[in-house]
Amino acid sequence: MSVIVNGEHTRLAPESSVGDLVAVLELPDRGIAVAVDGEVVPRGRWDRLLHNDARIEIVTAVQGG
Repeated sequence: MSVIVNGEHTRLAPESSVGDLVAVLELPDRGIAVAVDGEVVPRGRWDRLLHNDARIEIVTAVQGG
């Protein structure tokens, strides 16, 4: 399956979830926000399955002042 993450095509195994994607990208499971097709997916729902050509945006929180 192919999805688009922050504008880049990414290949995933069929029936991958948001959590699977986060793991494949080796991202922390805290301090990030994930949106699929324009809808924010709360961490508690990262078992949501992705579909081919899903558009995913991932942003990382940063501290600053």
